[in-house]
Amino acid sequence: MTLHPSPGGWVRDPPRRRRRRGRTWTRRLAIVLPLLAASFALGLALGDALDDNPRPGPVRTRTATLKPRLIAPERETVTVTVAATAGP
Repeated sequence: MTLHPSPGGWVRDPPRRRRRRGRTWTRRLAIVLPLLAASFALGLALGDALDDNPRPGPVRTRTATLKPRLIAPERETVTVTVAATAGP
């Protein structure tokens, strides 16, 4: 503790609190460990869900040949002729 002058007299600084490292480490472990366990359990559940898909049935292939239809011919044919003009 140190004394400091002030208008009303001498004032002492409040005592500094020491930070304990053990508590922060255990607190961090108490937070991280359940998170790791939850993420591991979630990964196991997702893996089981993906593995439990129903088995696909036998593959069946069907082959069909399509025959083209005949198209009726056009009745009229129109021819357009354009005369070429010489440039200016």
